[in-house]
Amino acid sequence: MQRYGKIVLEAEKGITFDVSEGTSGELIIRALNIVSNNVYSELPTVSAGEYAEVLSVYTDNNGNRAVVPEGWTVSGVPKENIIWGIDVGLVIYHIPKEKVSGINWQDSDEVETLMRTYDQFVWTPVGLLTANGTLDGIHFNEKFGRMNYRNATFSKSAFHEPLVGELLSQKESVDKYGGYYSSRYDISKDKETGKPRSVKGADSWTNIDFLTAKEVASTMVKSKTVTSHLMYGAEYDTREKWVIESGTVTTKEIAEDSTELGNYYNNKNYPSRIVKTGEDGCINNIYGFAGNVDEWTQEWNSSSCRVIRGGCCNYGGNYCPVAFRIFFSPNDGYGCTGFRATLYIK
Repeated sequence: MQRYGKIVLEAEKGITFDVSEGTSGELIIRALNIVSNNVYSELPTVSAGEYAEVLSVYTDNNGNRAVVPEGWTVSGVPKENIIWGIDVGLVIYHIPKEKVSGINWQDSDEVETLMRTYDQFVWTPVGLLTANGTLDGIHFNEKFGRMNYRNATFSKSAFHEPLVGELLSQKESVDKYGGYYSSRYDISKDKETGKPRSVKGADSWTNIDFLTAKEVASTMVKSKTVTSHLMYGAEYDTREKWVIESGTVTTKEIAEDSTELGNYYNNKNYPSRIVKTGEDGCINNIYGFAGNVDEWTQEWNSSSCRVIRGGCCNYGGNYCPVAFRIFFSPNDGYGCTGFRATLYIK
């Protein structure tokens, strides 16, 4: 094979490239900043540490962009406002407008207080991913969709997720804006108000049945432009693809053995019990990505059962890695099963 002294990459204005080494020693060159339309050019801009008055667009230091819902603030912590890279991710906080201007994002103690006080969501940059997922259960040609990391069979007689209603709307939103936000932590229950929260240092909301989890997730965020819902299997798997393709973890760690990624009983760094949110493993700024509690999703199997994803502290990370699927009755709650919320941006 001929060796070249120089490689020239050409692209339209506004497109950048990320060059990294793959897990098998290959050189990966990925085009970044691709969105299906010009929606970003129509929105006002917001900077790191700034409150979004209306639906806005944020551009990080690498030129990658994401939308920010009105009423939310982009983190001022450098690791939390980079969209693409190893162990980074864009975090938004639901901080009241009058409190934002006085925040010192360089003060780690103040940031710790913010993490324990205000809801946080993390952006999954779907537009930067490769197309190897499925929504119809047959054709693996979607950037946003379910993955078969553990050779899952997707069909009406196995695991399925009808592309209708809420999921169809979410697919259209992802195509429009290039990504979606999901809760940074497993959802907890505020001790005073009983409302769902995505904050650090709380007890994951477990012993909750699927139908109740779905209803609770839908109440978390509700405005004219943004609503929340219980995470779908397609959203769960697309997050998996993101952390793999960003170079933070390997496919093997997600699909075969997640022991070292989080709170499993065979990870000696944890106490063989559920720990509070934010005290478990963190991947791309998402806590509890592996272990601690597993999570309800809106994916089905052939019966009326619903699919629980990932593993928990009662099992080993080699038996129940992040990509693990299992189904249970939607009418029952389980001591190590929680849930997450995802945002739909209109």
